[in-house]
Amino acid sequence: MKKGFVFLMGILFLCSCAEEVVEKPENLIPKDKMAAILLDLAILNAAKSAAKNKFEDSGLEIMPFLYQKYGVDSVQFVQSDLYYASNPLQYQEMYQDVQSKLDLAKKDLEERSKRRSDSIRKANETRNDSVMAAKAKEKLNPIEP
Repeated sequence: MKKGFVFLMGILFLCSCAEEVVEKPENLIPKDKMAAILLDLAILNAAKSAAKNKFEDSGLEIMPFLYQKYGVDSVQFVQSDLYYASNPLQYQEMYQDVQSKLDLAKKDLEERSKRRSDSIRKANETRNDSVMAAKAKEKLNPIEP
């Protein structure tokens, strides 16, 4: 009897897990588009926190900008976000996609920064070499009045 009860409870538990907590909205934002919105949202929020005064001076409002860029409205975004949040595996997958794209962008920026600092260092070395050569030449051939 106990085994039957445990089995029945297990079946009920599995069936209840398969049930959608939030109904799928009619105007659901596709998963890839939602991930792109979340990526831009993360980048813009980071920019806003890093340079708050400049960001405020620009007058850019993040959410209206994203709604316009992606052709969605606030209700559609909220309903889609709520739907995806009610499906933790899909939500986690989207956020992992966002995180991997942020990691790639960070790596790219670090490589660009390194190349830029290397080119600046090389330019300074070339400049220093030419200054040193000019000084050496001046010592060997002083200009006479």
